[in-house]
Amino acid sequence: MSVFIGIAFGFMAWFFLRYVLGGFFTVDQNERAVKTRFGKANRIGKATTLDDPIADHLNEKDKERYIYPQMRVIQPGGPYFKWPWEKVHKASIATETLNMARDLETPSANNNGQMLEAVTKDQLNIGLTGQIRYRVSERNLYAYLFGVKNPIVHTMGYFVAILRQRIANFESQEALIEGSNVDLGDDLIDGISINDLRKNLNAINDYMESECASAEARYGIVFDASLITGIDPPSQVDSALAAINTAHNVVSSEISLARADADQTIVQSKRAVEIETLRAQAEVEPLNSLAAQLHSLKENGDGVLEAYLRNVRLKLYSKAQKVILEVEK
Repeated sequence: MSVFIGIAFGFMAWFFLRYVLGGFFTVDQNERAVKTRFGKANRIGKATTLDDPIADHLNEKDKERYIYPQMRVIQPGGPYFKWPWEKVHKASIATETLNMARDLETPSANNNGQMLEAVTKDQLNIGLTGQIRYRVSERNLYAYLFGVKNPIVHTMGYFVAILRQRIANFESQEALIEGSNVDLGDDLIDGISINDLRKNLNAINDYMESECASAEARYGIVFDASLITGIDPPSQVDSALAAINTAHNVVSSEISLARADADQTIVQSKRAVEIETLRAQAEVEPLNSLAAQLHSLKENGDGVLEAYLRNVRLKLYSKAQKVILEVEK
């Protein structure tokens, strides 16, 4: 009898330690957790991701495919308690950085994860280097924990597909000189796509962030940033591109100098016209003043004008050393 009592006591002690004391758990600051009961996640009624603004980035076809239930998320803190038939699933929401060329399923791909290859619109095979920053979406933990087997692999595949499509179709806008229809930008280098890509890295990064915004609703992954830092041509054409770029830089420099000289000449011409205009005005102004004065004297009577002329003559006679008068014969 005592043996059965001991077994029962031991079982109760084990059950208490295993499922009562062991049922308490905590959640760290950079973690979020959800509980499942008999394998089913603790959901928020019938709410789905389509009721959340994250679904706005999906097209109509994807909205029919990526429908996940919203779950009750356990926030940082504790201790919390779970019953033996419940299981806690935790996920780190800290921002992580990943080499964009890294293939998580095949590490040897993409030059051992060092460079991602892509083809441009002019059939040039280029290498891309850079990183992406991402984090787990707290608003779609169901997709991350239960909806997709390996969310980051799917997200990276989606990112690479969008990036290669963008590289293959990328065309920069023509830079026209203001006031003319002559293009002195891309045409000087015959529209070489790698130069266009290098000049528009920021635009490409912004495009990738915009296009990958749907990853949160698809896979439960949020893209914080796309950081494409390098675009390199194949080694066999690297020297040719360097020569073309050098020639382009020389032409651009000559064009800039010509524009500067033309602008300087125009400014000098404008200043010369202004100076001559001021000089002419300075010479005309005394004559206009004298004419106005004589007209005013004439209006006061003929005698006044004659007296003024007489006084002017006398003033001139006083300053002259010799006076020559014309004598009528």
